[in-house]
Amino acid sequence: MYTPPAFRQNDLALLHQQINDCPLATLINQGANGLQASHLPLLLAADEGEFGTLYGHFARANPHWRELLQGETLAIFQGPQAYISPAWYPSKAEHGKAVPTWNYIAVHARGQAQLIEDREGLLQLVSRLSAQHEAGRERPWAVSDAPRDYIDTMLRAIVGFALPIQRLEGQWKLSQNRTAADRDGVHKGLSASPAAADQALVARLS
Repeated sequence: MYTPPAFRQNDLALLHQQINDCPLATLINQGANGLQASHLPLLLAADEGEFGTLYGHFARANPHWRELLQGETLAIFQGPQAYISPAWYPSKAEHGKAVPTWNYIAVHARGQAQLIEDREGLLQLVSRLSAQHEAGRERPWAVSDAPRDYIDTMLRAIVGFALPIQRLEGQWKLSQNRTAADRDGVHKGLSASPAAADQALVARLS
């Protein structure tokens, strides 16, 4: 990922928080049949390895999982993003030297994946993934709520994986390269927008 110094995010806690906040990743591999990409919710085990370990699973019918062991896997987590109008910059009124841009938050995690196909490993994986996303609900659903034979059928239909993170990069492109006045103009412009994406991004500018 091209990350100019002004936008580079190296804080491990913030990178982990972004993964947890936006856990639906785009998983990309280069295999024998070219590029493969799948969109999967991933679980971060922050305390496993230097940068943490990601866990997820494919439908067994998805051929992408067969490419996982062929080389490096890239997981992309995208956060809030929005169009930035040059009309919001006070500097535009001064000299007109301004063009549109796009602000966004993104995290890239890379590593060598390991497959998980045994029943107990898969059961633990889906149980942890479900527990994470059911947390906070009044009556959280658990894998154990479903009949064992049904769960066994579902487990046979998936292939799990672990992805120990070997390289973790973050980009917080939030107008840091602009003047304080222009950044304030961006904040005001996004704040006045009714678009949900704009409101999600402005919360990260505060």
